Amino acid sequence: MLCPSRYRILAIGKIRKTWVKDGFNQYLKRLPGLTISELRDSTPQREEKAIWAALSQDEILVSLAEEGELLSSLEFANRLDSLGSLRLAFVIGGADGLTPELKSSAKWKLSLSPMTLPHELTRLILIEQLYRAHAILQGSPYHRGTTPV
Repeated sequence: MLCPSRYRILAIGKIRKTWVKDGFNQYLKRLPGLTISELRDSTPQREEKAIWAALSQDEILVSLAEEGELLSSLEFANRLDSLGSLRLAFVIGGADGLTPELKSSAKWKLSLSPMTLPHELTRLILIEQLYRAHAILQGSPYHRGTTPV
């Protein structure tokens, strides 16, 4: 079973678009314990330093990048379930993305799409998929696709 308190979203910048913030907050209410850390916009190199400084020693770095691993919602839910009690920090870069060094040092590189997405929209899609994974593993009717294997 997923435990949202094991996950954290580390994101560069703030959500500025009201409609994205509203959607994000709806899913945040559904995932009590999920932590969001917003880091200041800067150069990719400064953002990298801020990310490393914000990471806890017990967190596994998961970088979100278009060249990362593409998973279906079911595969994503099963992957999270298989990681058991490990703590994950999902890192979303700013407008210029994450540095190659940060991406290469991530234990898991995840792609939400092979297309480039605005970082605000990436946050909304990620939190929705975290909620969907939670619903899949609980057998909730929220996910109307196939059931987990």
